Formats: sequence, C-alpha cells, structure tokens
Amino acid sequence: MSIEDALAALDIGVGVLETGAVPLEQSIALYERGAALKAHCEARLAAAEEKVAQITEAQGGVTAKPVEIR
Repeated sequence: MSIEDALAALDIGVGVLETGAVPLEQSIALYERGAALKAHCEARLAAAEEKVAQITEAQGGVTAKPVEIR
C-alpha cells in the first residue's frame, strides 16, 4: 500500500470514529486499523529518509532533517 493510500484510509477511519456513530467493537477495530496504518506510514517514511540520506551522502553529505509523524 502506498503512503498516500494509507493516509487516505487513516483519514477515513478517523472521520468515522469522530462521528461517534459506530458501535464500540467497530470503533476498536477502526482504532487498531489506524494504528497499523500509522505504523505502515512511519516505516515507509523511515525507508524514504534512509534512501535520501544515502543519496545525499553519495553526493557530498548534505544533511537531511528527519520527519516526525504525530
């Protein structure tokens, strides 16, 4: 799953949870899915940061600042 697709799915899940219109069990399932999507996005971003670091190091060592996901 691309990071864009994961973020879109996460946004939908958050929207559903914010309505408060779903039963508790479904809310828990949506929360678990959201946690998994967040972890997926963090892993994809970490891999991208590593790749950028490798490229910049090969190009003369420009320093990149890490991205933080909340």
